Amino acid sequence: MTWALVPAAGSGRRFGGEVPKQYLHAAGKPLLEHALDALLSHPGVDGAVVSLAAGDPRWPGWTTLHGKPVLACIGGVERADSVLAALHALPADVAADELVLVHDAARPNLHADDITRLIAAAAAHPDGAILAAPVRDTLKRADGEGGIVATEPREALWRAFTPQAFRRDLLRRALADAQAAGIVATDEAMAVERLGCRPRLVEGREDNLKVTTPADLALAEILLARRTP
Repeated sequence: MTWALVPAAGSGRRFGGEVPKQYLHAAGKPLLEHALDALLSHPGVDGAVVSLAAGDPRWPGWTTLHGKPVLACIGGVERADSVLAALHALPADVAADELVLVHDAARPNLHADDITRLIAAAAAHPDGAILAAPVRDTLKRADGEGGIVATEPREALWRAFTPQAFRRDLLRRALADAQAAGIVATDEAMAVERLGCRPRLVEGREDNLKVTTPADLALAEILLARRTP
């Protein structure tokens, strides 16, 4: 049994505007709905828990999608808080060693083949796995005035995507431990790494973009429109 956790309690401050970015529309649907569609249409995913802001007026109230259960819970200020809340909201029959997939609500262009390969890799590795892509651009280190200080080696560097897949209890322990230490984990793998684990990197599609800026939203619109029959 594999469930998806979707933290969607953010206000989208970096994007700007009154509408949180997970509810912005692309190709006729909110980004959050695209993300849930991708997850729940996959045969390896059994259900989803969505973490919401308290009193979220835009949540459509889904209880099922693609014939699979959708649960909602109240998230927190930080991403890790929302993921922890979703972990606690999972049904009791999701065992401690079952996989959970954590996916960004504003990452709408997820493909089924990436989910398949991620689940296979995470199931075969006790420390879990994440979708990612090798850094291909030349990296520059800047000073405080925007001048180049150095060119950094890009070998062995990857960009982390989602979903990220871990066993339920491992992820719960990792996030709770980071929280107790006052550390804000920017993704789930960071918290798991703190326990001495080494999650596997699964190379995913480069077009699995996260919408952070208006330009990202425009690109997502194009990518999603190409997938629509």
